[in-house]
Amino acid sequence: MTLAHAHPGPGADPSAAGWPALGAALSVTVLYLLAARRLRRRGDLWPRWRDGSFAAGGAAVVWAALGGHPGGPFTGHMIQHLVVGMAAPLLLVLARPLTLALRALGPGSVRRGLLALARSRPVGLLVCPPVAGLLDVGGMWLLYRTGLFAAVRHQPLPHALVHAHLLAAGLLFTFAVCRLDPVRRRWGLAVRGVTLLAVGAAHGVLAKSLYAVPPPGTAFGTADLRAGARWMYYGGDLVEVALAVVLGVGWYASAGRARARRARRERAALVA
Repeated sequence: MTLAHAHPGPGADPSAAGWPALGAALSVTVLYLLAARRLRRRGDLWPRWRDGSFAAGGAAVVWAALGGHPGGPFTGHMIQHLVVGMAAPLLLVLARPLTLALRALGPGSVRRGLLALARSRPVGLLVCPPVAGLLDVGGMWLLYRTGLFAAVRHQPLPHALVHAHLLAAGLLFTFAVCRLDPVRRRWGLAVRGVTLLAVGAAHGVLAKSLYAVPPPGTAFGTADLRAGARWMYYGGDLVEVALAVVLGVGWYASAGRARARRARRERAALVA
């Protein structure tokens, strides 16, 4: 569903992106776990499964960046696409890192600044579901249906930059659809659901086109190309179903809270 990062291919050095990714993922994961520990030590509740979700997301990013994936070049690239652009962002977003940071930080300028940034107009625009979806799927079409994929495929620095874009676009889209952390505007279920369907459809159409025609300037074997396209199509469907489940659970929980509030008001009215 997002811009897939270029598989390094024969002769490329995966450590060019892998080792920096390893350091960044370890640092962010340690910070997350320390913040969660701080909450629990002061008596606040923070589910431990979120720690596992965030750590798994960080590990997925590192695994994808270090290379050595199964299958041919295009198949391995598509496995990276699924892990870094779709599965890892979902695992990271489910852990609610922004909510954790706001709760772990004490009152002060840092917390106020982070909250102001989260509720600012630029961030609100980026996490608007249609905008995030366009950045996500638009970048993917640009990569695969122009010469960009062939141009960056064997270049370490462009490879690392596209890798970073992949993760960022996936995080923005997943964040916008799931709506788990506090942001400027909370978009409704209809907008988020329609956006998810539209992006999923565009992702599926592109996967089907890649099954027949490789990206311009590339010459992957037919079996490798079709295997990679199948990974993109069916793996993308799986993550999209997971996102739909998150939407449904969120709607159900929100409806339950609304019913509880109405019941409390009715009881208060009867007592009065």
